[in-house]
Amino acid sequence: MAGSTIGTNFKITTWGESHGTGIGVVIDGCPAGLSLCEEDIQTYLNRRKPGQSAFSTPRKEDDAVHILSGVFEGRTTGTPISLIVVNENQHSKDYSEIASYYRPGHADFTFDAKYGFRDYRGGGRSSGRETIGRVAAGAVAAKILKELGLEILTYSKSIGPVTIDETRFDATEITKNPLYMPDADAAAKAASYLEECKAMQNSAGGIIECVITGVPAGIGDPVFEKIDANLAKAIFSIGAVKGFEIGDGFAVAAATGLTNNDAFVTDENGSVTKETNHAGGILGGMSDGSPIVFRAAIKPTPSIASTQKTINKNGEEIEINIKGRHDPIIVPRAVVVVESMAAITIFDAMLSNMSARMDGIKDFYKK
Repeated sequence: MAGSTIGTNFKITTWGESHGTGIGVVIDGCPAGLSLCEEDIQTYLNRRKPGQSAFSTPRKEDDAVHILSGVFEGRTTGTPISLIVVNENQHSKDYSEIASYYRPGHADFTFDAKYGFRDYRGGGRSSGRETIGRVAAGAVAAKILKELGLEILTYSKSIGPVTIDETRFDATEITKNPLYMPDADAAAKAASYLEECKAMQNSAGGIIECVITGVPAGIGDPVFEKIDANLAKAIFSIGAVKGFEIGDGFAVAAATGLTNNDAFVTDENGSVTKETNHAGGILGGMSDGSPIVFRAAIKPTPSIASTQKTINKNGEEIEINIKGRHDPIIVPRAVVVVESMAAITIFDAMLSNMSARMDGIKDFYKK
């Protein structure tokens, strides 16, 4: 299987299956000298692990990370960092019957079409559990970005039909509710909506918003390595994502040049800035110094207990009720996954940018 690696200079390769021995990631290109311990990574993994609320799968996993290589005496060595999380609570028997049919909304059919064989236990590589490796690597990238003065704020902007009220936006509220919404009233309404979905044996989707501040202007490249294009690829590589937009996104189709353009001005320090940020912090594929703002649309969990129509491997039409332990909504646990992929993409682009100007290369090597 190709396609388990992303990045150019800061490169990650995830491995493992939902019901295999474990899940992990190998990080190549992390600079030497970064202070790093398992707790730095565990903090991120705890944000996505299952069984933390009524709105996540009851599967109980500690998701305890172990550093296998690349760190010595609390600092990175510059060699590949290998991280592993052991699977401890697999219920493979819950999935035995789906070996013979294709679940709606899942990758069962496409795996069989491509490989002629699949790991049907929880979806194998297409399971949401694959994101453990992404989050572990993202924790490392995010720590580096923080040392460079960059901050990433990620949250649930909407759950089903419930959207946050921007006038009530409170960043401190994000970690106070299980839905990671920065609006307490919206979180309460969304929770009620999800209870209705659960009662009907149904599921819901939503939108995750990510705001990255402190990114210097000029990160990214103007053609095939646009920072927005690479962010889109990274976010779309998350299994549940079905939509992506930067800045005003699809709303620009109804705008005009006068309303969509961001006027350039100078701030009190004489630096170039913008009056507005309709572009979401990116112009011509490169960061413009404003906050980078993007959103990801997350589909409803496809595994639901309601009766659904499908076909089996013999092509016969059947009806199914999916058993097992599943999230009624993916959005809250996906928040940190989106944040992690953003951190990986931004840091990789910043490393590439170090070779963009001759004066920068001279400054580095003539010190």
